Amino acid sequence: MEVKSTNQIEGSIDSNYDRKTEIEAFHASKTGVKGLVDSGVKKIPTIFHSGINITENIASDSKLNVPVIDLRDIHNNPSRHKAVVTKIRSACQEWGFFQVINHGILISIMDEMIHGIRKFHEQDADVRKQFYSTSKDLKKRIQYSSNSKLHQDNFANWRDTVACSMAPNPPKPEELSTVFRDIIIEYSKRTMALGCTIFELLSEALGLNPSYLKELKCAEGLLIQGHYYPPCPEPELTMGTPKHTDICFMTILLQDQLGGLQVLHENQWFNVPPVHGALVVNVGDLLQLITNDNFVSVYHRVLSSHGGPRVSVASFFASPHDPVKGTSKVYGPIKELLSEENPPIYRDTSIGEIMAHHFAKGPDGNYALQPFRL
Repeated sequence: MEVKSTNQIEGSIDSNYDRKTEIEAFHASKTGVKGLVDSGVKKIPTIFHSGINITENIASDSKLNVPVIDLRDIHNNPSRHKAVVTKIRSACQEWGFFQVINHGILISIMDEMIHGIRKFHEQDADVRKQFYSTSKDLKKRIQYSSNSKLHQDNFANWRDTVACSMAPNPPKPEELSTVFRDIIIEYSKRTMALGCTIFELLSEALGLNPSYLKELKCAEGLLIQGHYYPPCPEPELTMGTPKHTDICFMTILLQDQLGGLQVLHENQWFNVPPVHGALVVNVGDLLQLITNDNFVSVYHRVLSSHGGPRVSVASFFASPHDPVKGTSKVYGPIKELLSEENPPIYRDTSIGEIMAHHFAKGPDGNYALQPFRL
């Protein structure tokens, strides 16, 4: 076997790899990562190479897991209600993540939602192209995209996404794709109701009135993203989603049974194993800000896989922000949580300012709230 020198390797890369051209060709196809897989690629394009060793810092302690919390009978049984509030407080302080079961959303609805998102991404490419969006398409109610900020990001993710803003101003039914129109309307109603219940439990976990976070409009905006992670021929070279935190108050995630989601806990990556019928809940950056670091928004990521496709549905709860009009609400640490022993860590900040920073920095793995600390 011929061993090439470093200069030979660098020379071949320099002569063959034109990042800008590769990005432009990828977006010109308007078919995302699914289009690459359909074309029969055996090696992933260079823009997807992450340079990350995904085997580093993998947790070996099998006894530690993201908590699973049973919401059964919490409205009728005071002792169960109190125990659930305690478990949620502990989960939000220690993990920033937990799973909920017996949450009131039928498994059949959850399965149909996963099926609808999968059908959207697997329909004919010419149909998908009609929805394709770029980072400039801020006014679009429905956005189908893949790596829309590639000129800014270090590498591309092995993932396609369709996103719909479902509250407070949902799209007209005719604006939605027919393959998931009925189910996303139904699922968003059920998820919004569950979100309001969890915000009540979170308020109580903070020692506040159950309606406190809802009155802060934490549950007013709902963005649903349907992610599709196609099988990857070289999963060790790229990521489905890189290390990041969520720029919202709370996320409710519906994932299929493939797995791949990992949470960073005590500097180790822990798998979040799929539990059929369960939903994953995690603290967002905005909730960490207003709770003055009482609850933590933690890093998480999604690995690529030979298997699949993996499908997940992320529901992000946030106060609405209009990027066109520039209108947004201002948030700061909740006054009732502050004292001489617990002074504010963050300054009052508008959603617009936080979002602008988030989009400017991209998913670079850096702490999202650092610029807003006092």
